[in-house]
Amino acid sequence: MASTGVSRVFGLGQCSLDHVGKIDRYPPPDVKCELFETVIQGGGPTATAMAALSRWGISCYIAGVIGDDLFGGMIETSLRAEGVDTAGLVIRKGAASQFAFIAAEPALGRRTIFWQGPTGKALQPDEIDLTTLRRAQALHTDGLCIEAALFAAGKARQSGVSVVVDAGTLRDGMLDLARLSDCFIASETFARALTGDHDPRRACRILSDLGPHVVGVTLGEAGYVAIAGKQWIEKPAYKVRAVDTTGCGDVFHAGFVYGLVQGWNAEESLDLGAWAAAQVSLQLGGRSGIPTLAALKARSGNGS
Repeated sequence: MASTGVSRVFGLGQCSLDHVGKIDRYPPPDVKCELFETVIQGGGPTATAMAALSRWGISCYIAGVIGDDLFGGMIETSLRAEGVDTAGLVIRKGAASQFAFIAAEPALGRRTIFWQGPTGKALQPDEIDLTTLRRAQALHTDGLCIEAALFAAGKARQSGVSVVVDAGTLRDGMLDLARLSDCFIASETFARALTGDHDPRRACRILSDLGPHVVGVTLGEAGYVAIAGKQWIEKPAYKVRAVDTTGCGDVFHAGFVYGLVQGWNAEESLDLGAWAAAQVSLQLGGRSGIPTLAALKARSGNGS
């Protein structure tokens, strides 16, 4: 499928279909647990970030893998409905798409995720549209298709395209990806696996030494810590009464990328990400609560 035009952000990574429901409290084994309120939405770190950016007026393209099953069609339809260019989605024949079931506990502000990855072959380097990549301002990847992500990051750097990584889990190749990135924002889980302790500043220093200009660690309700050049940035999360934290990290990254392509500094971009993530937590599912462009502009006081 041909791309529909020039995209400012090239996304590469996971695309999922999420079934999300509320529960009063996570149950013990071998009991029945009633769900109240359920939603079905597209999900995945990169896919949700592209959906958010598209809502905010940033043209986006996504490269990833889906199956030729019902869920694959729903994933692609959800992205197209957001205005995301899906020409980079590769359909694996006879394969299942990524799926997640998520139980949210609003009373405790937490959720539990059960998921199955795509059963088809991961996206391959030769399946990446390099022409579209080289025309973008930023490459945003979650590193889940690591071979393709490393290849794309190398090509992006050669072309002057900023590389932003959403590092959720410390997997093979992620530190190599950090070496190719301009901005590397990790989860608390990633940071703990990297350092073996609970010191996010230490994780930032280790990652910064690999070469990224901006390194951060998100800390959930505790906020985030980051280093940009020699400047440390540390802020608490925006205080909200969370219903469901699904998608918060994805939209945090979308907010950061929005600021990046608008030419904002790291502190402004990170703060937008934190605010947007807090808004997402107010509704069930990772995309329902993505703030509108009007709300984003009103909050930032910026007409960009």
